[in-house]
Amino acid sequence: MDKQPVLFSDLGNIDYQTAWDRQELILSENVAIKTAARLQQLDLNPMQLATQHHLFFCEHPLVYTLGKSGNIENVLLSDDELKEKGIAFFRTNRGGDITFHGPGQIVGYPIFDLEKFTTDIGLYLRNMEEVIIQTISEWGILGARSKGETGVWIDADIPGKERKICAIGVRCSRWITMHGFALNVNTDLTYFNNIIPCGIQNKQVTSIEKEIGEKADVTKVKSTIKQKFESIFNIEWMD
Repeated sequence: MDKQPVLFSDLGNIDYQTAWDRQELILSENVAIKTAARLQQLDLNPMQLATQHHLFFCEHPLVYTLGKSGNIENVLLSDDELKEKGIAFFRTNRGGDITFHGPGQIVGYPIFDLEKFTTDIGLYLRNMEEVIIQTISEWGILGARSKGETGVWIDADIPGKERKICAIGVRCSRWITMHGFALNVNTDLTYFNNIIPCGIQNKQVTSIEKEIGEKADVTKVKSTIKQKFESIFNIEWMD
């Protein structure tokens, strides 16, 4: 299969709502292309459609986000306490439960037309996990999957030692994806103490920094993630 072209942008530090709006706009544009083709009764191969793939990297100011099926009780702070600590809160339309975004974390938002890859959400999630597993291996960290729990874990099979390094949650409409992953690089992990991360009790959260005992080069981590996306998803970058 030919490589799929993906438009890449590093948005830097950007507030959550602005990044969400940008994703929704691109998703809507891609869905409109598919809708128009259907209304015109065009029997086009998905590869012929003018939908575009995007990948955004960014970092968010302090924010907790709750998935559409998440439990608000997994947020352990009141509205007043959130305001006092300067932490934003959003109910989102992605899968998954509660998570945290903040400085030192790489957030990635792939907006892919899966009809040009594979119409298998499970495989899409496993491939995104694989991107992160291969990325952190470059820092000597052995990442793995935890049965029934989306994301990337360390010591997933050792009770009491399981710790999550990357959360993943997506939305898909007409096979167009949005939302994505949040990899803890040099993240202040104390913010996870105010929530039950991903709604999973009695499991820890970690970061590359915590695992290797020193701060990681965020630029190098981003570059590595891009390389892994390129090989695992068979894509080519368009800046």
